[in-house]
Amino acid sequence: MTDMTDQQLLRYSRQLMLPELDVAGQQALLDATALVIGMGGLGAPVAMYLAAAGVGTLILVDHDEVELSNLQRQIIHQHDAIGTRKVDSAARTIAMLNPDIKVIRHNAHLAQAGFNDLVRQASVVVDATDNFTTRYQINAACWAAGVPLVSGAAIRWEGQLASFDPQVADSPCYQCLYPSGDDAALNCAENGVIAPLVGIIGSAQALEVIKLLTGVGESLVGYLLFFDAKRMEWRKLKLPKNPQCPTCATAADTPAPAPAEDPR
Repeated sequence: MTDMTDQQLLRYSRQLMLPELDVAGQQALLDATALVIGMGGLGAPVAMYLAAAGVGTLILVDHDEVELSNLQRQIIHQHDAIGTRKVDSAARTIAMLNPDIKVIRHNAHLAQAGFNDLVRQASVVVDATDNFTTRYQINAACWAAGVPLVSGAAIRWEGQLASFDPQVADSPCYQCLYPSGDDAALNCAENGVIAPLVGIIGSAQALEVIKLLTGVGESLVGYLLFFDAKRMEWRKLKLPKNPQCPTCATAADTPAPAPAEDPR
């Protein structure tokens, strides 16, 4: 921890004015590391708002390049970035927003060696991906490392948001929510998505990250938040832990078998 500079005090002055946050909360953000997986529609506002708010280190993971069809919603990328790596394009935008933020880029698939090490380096992980296979891998790595996970999804006109924290005894994990899933159901390329929806959900993810890092307010751990863009309606549902979950269940969660009947 280091004292904030005069420029930082000015840059973050509107957050420092919040009594719940104050200097200690802002310093917690500056000292934190957020691992953002996916530099698409959700990852774009997440990374930009975390950088603007002063999360000191951002680790960005994505294996893709910017395409013209991305620009309708992936606002971290500019037109002249078409054909470049998404992590490089995102890092350039973040540098223009806040040059004090340290950005670590990984142009790689999660299956490549080192992913679990990245999770262990993070204070919090953001899942901004669009397929169940990757989401399950992220969830398992976070649970193994004991690192909180903020997960978002957006498709067509609907979005959802949840947080999972292995450090909270009764916290469910992502696989409690979806024991199994169909990747086609999450894919924007197959289903379409209205542009501002990913901004709404991604911004909510960034806010949830800030709350987890600073301890301000109540997190979404144990809840699932749904958003209906057509009706502009939010629904908050209780999400219980699955005692049979293959990822997060422990021996204490699993009910003991009923005693056998006496054959006599």
